[in-house]
Amino acid sequence: MTQKPSKITSYVCTVTPEQVAQLEELLKRRGWQFKAMPYAFWKAAREKTNIVAYRSGKLTVQGSGTEEFITFSLEPEILKSVGFGYEEMLAPPAVEETFTPHAGIDESGKGDFFGPLVIAGVYADITEAEALKKLGVKDSKLIKSTRAVYQLAPRVRNAVNGRFSTVVIGPEAYNRLYSKIGNLNRLLAWGHARTIENLLDKIPECQSVLADKFGAERLIKNALMAKGRNVKLEQRTKAESDIVVAAASILAREQFLRNMDKLSDEAGIKLPRGAGTAVEDAARKMVDSRGAEILSKYVKKHFKTWGKVVTW
Repeated sequence: MTQKPSKITSYVCTVTPEQVAQLEELLKRRGWQFKAMPYAFWKAAREKTNIVAYRSGKLTVQGSGTEEFITFSLEPEILKSVGFGYEEMLAPPAVEETFTPHAGIDESGKGDFFGPLVIAGVYADITEAEALKKLGVKDSKLIKSTRAVYQLAPRVRNAVNGRFSTVVIGPEAYNRLYSKIGNLNRLLAWGHARTIENLLDKIPECQSVLADKFGAERLIKNALMAKGRNVKLEQRTKAESDIVVAAASILAREQFLRNMDKLSDEAGIKLPRGAGTAVEDAARKMVDSRGAEILSKYVKKHFKTWGKVVTW
């Protein structure tokens, strides 16, 4: 019997001052407790997991929640890169011999103060999955160039013969939903469920859906309507290692980027991504020139950044 790998409880990486600020905001928003520590900007703790941001640029994560924190927060929302647990993903995902037709779901924009939340779904059979592999489809976080995303996305849509769905929740709609739902994971689940339902309208023969795990598995299941509850829903970490989920991540990223371009044009200022210093500076310029309420059209108001710039 193969021995199960030991759980990782310690991790070290290098971060920039801007990333330290972004991470501090993210952790405070999620209820982590902070205290001072020698030679460090801060130490944060929650549920037997400790994070220290040293002034040297070193970031340490220790404790039982290390793997979950890196997988769900640090890499996708702060580092904007992958590596931890992705060793097999640096090349396009393989199409297994046991591949069965299924849908994949992924999102973009949840860690960005400016811009929409986008959830995309793709359905593929074995022939279409092979076509995606030939295109070099992989998790969009591994694609550093915006131009490359723009070039690849239409090829993905063509490869799956139009069997995809994209739900774009613009900032104003996002803020209304968040005010009503009151929880990011529940809002994500609502968006995932709507995407699945839209896919099923196009592909009624779809029997299986794979999504990246971002919270309790019941959240998406509870948000599904009658049609969606008839499909097999699987949620797992690093789901982007699946070629179909990877394709969905590209479509979600493309729509997020295009909407950011459109919002930037409307705002008359280049809207930066993420939630760091550059984001705060851009938001403050908008408040200074056009008033606080204008931000409601462009940002996710539950971010701590909102309180910083509106009361500035």
